[in-house]
Amino acid sequence: MQPTLSVITIVYNNVRDIERTICSVLGQTYPQIEYIIIDGASTDGTKEVIAKYENRISQYISEKDKGIYDAMNKGIAMAKGDYILFMNSGDEIYAANTVERVFTTRPGADIYYGETEMYNDNWESLGKRRHHVPESFTWKSFRYGMNISHQAIYVSRKLAEPYNLEYKYSADIDWIIRAAKKAQLIINTHQYVAKYLVGGISKQKHRESLKERFHIFSKYYGFVPNLFNHGIIAFNLLLYYIRHRRTND
Repeated sequence: MQPTLSVITIVYNNVRDIERTICSVLGQTYPQIEYIIIDGASTDGTKEVIAKYENRISQYISEKDKGIYDAMNKGIAMAKGDYILFMNSGDEIYAANTVERVFTTRPGADIYYGETEMYNDNWESLGKRRHHVPESFTWKSFRYGMNISHQAIYVSRKLAEPYNLEYKYSADIDWIIRAAKKAQLIINTHQYVAKYLVGGISKQKHRESLKERFHIFSKYYGFVPNLFNHGIIAFNLLLYYIRHRRTND
């Protein structure tokens, strides 16, 4: 039996990019996909674009929310699939056969993950993320930075608790760590699985996001070890920037 994947797209006023994301999901060769779109009551034409595909979308709501993670929680509550993947507006599943290839790596995992290719605002490739995907991933793997992007991780729905709305900018880190702590089998697919549009709320509110990340890492890894780990993060960031003149987070 093929597992069902619930792909959840969160969008608000992003008429420029939403169609690209929708097509990357609907164009998958894998048949068992439940596609859910949560729109925050867009007013820029986004809803009109979604309407073009509404007969191929499993579930769709357009209503005001309390922020991106509140919208994501709505998606989790609606999801019926065996696994959950968040592919927010502007991002893409890497290729048409990506989901099919992910689930053929090994059946029955709690979490599947892979690599992400970064893209700028003009949809030009920036290459892979600065934080390389670890060969083996556990809940402790984020101690030197978020080395798996949110778009590149397939989480079993039974592990997918609601996002902690105490965090406004980095709740995805807390969410993945909590899921990984409960996971018994985590599989590296050894492939690119997502294309990520650089930006988003964590970049727009970068300072606030960094503060939240520090708090989250301290909660799980301890305050003093986290101070030491952030020294390593800062050093690696400086080296990467000197070499590439960008951060590629």
